[in-house]
Amino acid sequence: MTEYGHWIAGAWRAPEKGHYPVVNPATEKVVGEAPESTPAEVADAVAAARAAQDGWSRTRPRERAAVLDRIADLITERSEELAPLLQAETGSTTRVTSAMQLPTASERFHRYARGATEPHVVPLAPRPVRASPLAPGGLLGAAAVRRPVGVVGCITSYNFPLVNLAGKVAPALAMGNAVVAKPAPQDPLCCLELGPLCREAGLPDGVFNVVTGSGAGAGEALVAHPGVDMISFTGSSAVGKKIAEAAGRSMKRTLMELGGKGAAIVLEDADEAVIKSAVGAVGSVWSFHSGQICTAPTRLLVHRSLYERVVAGLRHYAGSLIVGDPVDNSTIVGPLISAEQRDRVEAHIAGARDQGARIVVGGTRPAVRPGFYVAPTLITDVTPDMAVAREEIFGPVVVVLVFDDEDEAVRIANGTAYGLHDYVFSADAGRAWALAARLRSGNVGVNTVQRHPETPFGGFKESGIGRDGGSFALDAYSELQSVVWPS
Repeated sequence: MTEYGHWIAGAWRAPEKGHYPVVNPATEKVVGEAPESTPAEVADAVAAARAAQDGWSRTRPRERAAVLDRIADLITERSEELAPLLQAETGSTTRVTSAMQLPTASERFHRYARGATEPHVVPLAPRPVRASPLAPGGLLGAAAVRRPVGVVGCITSYNFPLVNLAGKVAPALAMGNAVVAKPAPQDPLCCLELGPLCREAGLPDGVFNVVTGSGAGAGEALVAHPGVDMISFTGSSAVGKKIAEAAGRSMKRTLMELGGKGAAIVLEDADEAVIKSAVGAVGSVWSFHSGQICTAPTRLLVHRSLYERVVAGLRHYAGSLIVGDPVDNSTIVGPLISAEQRDRVEAHIAGARDQGARIVVGGTRPAVRPGFYVAPTLITDVTPDMAVAREEIFGPVVVVLVFDDEDEAVRIANGTAYGLHDYVFSADAGRAWALAARLRSGNVGVNTVQRHPETPFGGFKESGIGRDGGSFALDAYSELQSVVWPS
C-alpha cells in the first residue's frame, strides 16, 4: 500500500498532517494513503504555480501541444498500471474503467494539444472614428485576443476523477495557465499519479500541482487564496454555491459544472424503435457507473398512453443486470463510492415509499458483501412534488412520472432547480427540436444519451455557470484582451 505525498513544484512533498485512507468501495479495504493538506501546503502549491505560469504562458503553442500529446501518450502507455488503481479507488466496473476512464482522459489531452495551436486572435474590421477630447480621429484597427487567466484551481468530483481532471487541466494548460488541482477526497490517487507523468512529458515544474485532503479544508484554502485567478469546480450545487460566494470576494473567475436531474421525455408518437432507444437510454442510469453521473436521465417523463409499455421495458432491462464485484467482467452494476453515499441513496428510496410511490424494481440492499451496493431501483407513481423527483440522488435510481400533453411535460421537466441535461424521445425529429427550445437545460439529447465531444457543456439554473468542451473550453480558461491601434 502506497503512502502518497502532495505533488508540488515537480516533486513529492511529505504532508505535515499525515495521511488518510482511500477505501475500495467494492472490498471496503484500504487502497492507499492520501496526504492531508494544511493551508500552508496549499499556499506552497499556489506559489509554485504562480512562479511557473509566466514562463509556461510564453512557451510557443506548438511546444505546449507537444507536452500535452506526450501526457496523453503516457496515460495510455501506463494504463496497465493505472487501471487497477483507478478501478480500486472508484469502484467502477471493468467495462467502464477500460472504456471510459483512462481512454477518455488520454483523449482529452490529445484534444487540447490541438487546442493549443488553435487561433487565439479574432481580427476586427478597421473602423473610422472621429476626433474627440480623448484622442485624434483616424482609422483604428483592433483584435480580440485570448490570454491566459493565470493560476487555475481545479476541484473535481469523485465519479470520473482522472477524466474530470483532464477535462480541466488540458485546456487550462493549452491556454498557458498553471494549475493547482484538488481532487475529490474519495479517490485522489490516480490524480496524484498524474503529477510525475506530467513531469516526464516535459511539463515545467510548478505548472501542475496536486493537493488533497479528507475534508473541505484544502478546497476552501484554494478558493480563498489571493494567488488563484480562477476556480473550475465539478460537484454538487450546494458546494458550488459556497465556492461561488467565496470566490466572489476576490472576483475570481469561476467555471461551475454542478448537479443535474435529467428528464427523459417520451412523447406519445414514439414508435417501437424510439421506445427501445428510450428504455436503453434510461437504463443507463443503472448500467453506467451505478447512476453516479450528473447527466443521467434519472427522471422518466412518459406519455400516459405509453406508460405501461415503457415501465415493462425498464422492468425487463433491470432484471438482466448483474450486480457485483466490479473486477468481474460479467458485472454491470458496481458499488457506490462510499457507505455514506449508499445510505443517502437508500434514504431517498425509503422517503419515496413513505410518500406513496411504488418501488417496482429494487429498493432493497443486494446480497453482495462486502461493498457499498444499491440494487437498480425503479420507482413509479411519482409526483413532481416528491423529493425523488426534485433532488439529485446520484445512484442507480430511476423515477417515472406521467404526463398527458406536451405543456405538462415541459412544466415537469423545468420544475426543478436543475438544468444540466434533458432528453426527448420522439418519432418526429422536428417536433423534438422544437420541444428542446422549451427546456431550460444546457444540453438536450434527441433519441440518444450520447454526447458530441465538441459541444459546449454546462447547465442552466443551479446546474452551473459557464461552458467547457471542445473549443469552448479554451474560452473558459482564458481572458479576452482587446488590442487597438491606429491604422
